[in-house]
Amino acid sequence: MRRKSGEITDFLMSKEEAKEETEEEYNETCDHFDRDDYWKRRIIMEARSGNVGGSKSFSLSKGVVFHDDYCNDGVEVPDTAHQIGCDSWFQVGFVLTTGVNSAYVLGYSSAILVPLGWVAGIIGLIAATLISLYANGLIAKLHEYGGTRHIRYRDLAGYIYGRKAYSLTWVLQYINLFMINTGYIILAGSALKAVYVLFRDDDALKLPYCIIIAGFMCGVFAIGIPHLSALGIWLGVSTVLSLIYISVAIVLSLQDGIRNPARDYSIPGTKMSKIFTTIGAIANLVFAFNTGMLPEIQATIMQPVVKNMMKALYLQFSIGVVPMYAVTFIGYWAYGSSTSSYLLDNVSGPIWVKAMANIAAFFHCIIALHIFASPMYEYLDTKFGIKESPLAIKNLSFRVLVRGGYLTINTFISALLPFLGDFMSLTGAISTFPLTFILANHMYLVAKRNKLDSLKKLWHWFNVLFFGLMSVAAAIAALRLIAVDSKTYNIFADL
Repeated sequence: MRRKSGEITDFLMSKEEAKEETEEEYNETCDHFDRDDYWKRRIIMEARSGNVGGSKSFSLSKGVVFHDDYCNDGVEVPDTAHQIGCDSWFQVGFVLTTGVNSAYVLGYSSAILVPLGWVAGIIGLIAATLISLYANGLIAKLHEYGGTRHIRYRDLAGYIYGRKAYSLTWVLQYINLFMINTGYIILAGSALKAVYVLFRDDDALKLPYCIIIAGFMCGVFAIGIPHLSALGIWLGVSTVLSLIYISVAIVLSLQDGIRNPARDYSIPGTKMSKIFTTIGAIANLVFAFNTGMLPEIQATIMQPVVKNMMKALYLQFSIGVVPMYAVTFIGYWAYGSSTSSYLLDNVSGPIWVKAMANIAAFFHCIIALHIFASPMYEYLDTKFGIKESPLAIKNLSFRVLVRGGYLTINTFISALLPFLGDFMSLTGAISTFPLTFILANHMYLVAKRNKLDSLKKLWHWFNVLFFGLMSVAAAIAALRLIAVDSKTYNIFADL
């Protein structure tokens, strides 16, 4: 088919011509989201005019799959409203580190070490670190399986297994992310309530009110940040915030531990309850290190995507876990089996220092929640065509209504059942186990079946079966804990 003349001819560029653009133009393409539309338009025009410029053909009826010669190195990428393939491995590493050192770490002493004790707790944390690095590495290596960037977890599962797996993975992932976001809003509300209690003890500002304020602030932030790559400097801010509350928790816990050396490290509960709390603690170990959205995070990284993602993972599971380890071990050392589910409730020290730590935890939760809500935002933005300028009235209104509505539901559930530890256990059981360990091993087994020897296949099958059993056991334990706590506390409880 011959090319059309005029404007269309001027608009089209061959692949060779595109590569001759300057480095400055490359940076603009990656740094400004609205430039993505240029590449989509170029490919559509090429496809309609008969594949000029040496590009592959595209099925426009199934959604545009476009090539970004710079950010994605010629690899096919599904249509999306968010920026793809332009972040450095260091920035992605900061995203992962923000997740692992979120305000959730202030509950790990209680949620992990209190039910497990010193020996099992230390072994469990180290084992969970290594196993999580291994499982996430498997997922990362499949990101370009089949010559396509699988920018969503469900896309990868669907490509390997088919449509049913696509839908099942989608359900599991969004349950996982919804519950993580619920936990962040509970955490933010708890931090705000802790600040209030430091200065007033009149019980006028109850936890559900604090949770509503936290949900509103999360909504404001979600409206202002259009996509994951746009976090930019906020990742640096989140790092500073996490260092503030972790440092305060460590220092004040050390002081308390030195002043009060007599501590009880016995594992509380009856014989039967210890079994359930131990299983729940194992689920919390899984929850601590894994996001359940690695392909979505890897989607933002620039080429070479596997090599760069592995660098980001090494950063997360080396330097990134040190603060989490420190606050978890020191918190348990200082308070033993009486460690609170929110460590800053245990510490004693200057009021202004504790207030600063709680305020830092509050704002960190807002930033961290945006990371885990981004797959939902991406789905909604892409489905309804929310592209071009983030400040366009249509796009801004959409974020206010849709993201605001999503977070309103999150906030309501958070205020209704503010049992943070139970949410961590249930999330680890019903979604993090399947997504990070079961699916990771089985997808890798299916994708690489012709390249794996019998011993490696046996290893992956062992992981699938073992973590499948652990997932079932952990779900039962978590549901039991929620049932027990629901009897102890009323809905909209002021904990």
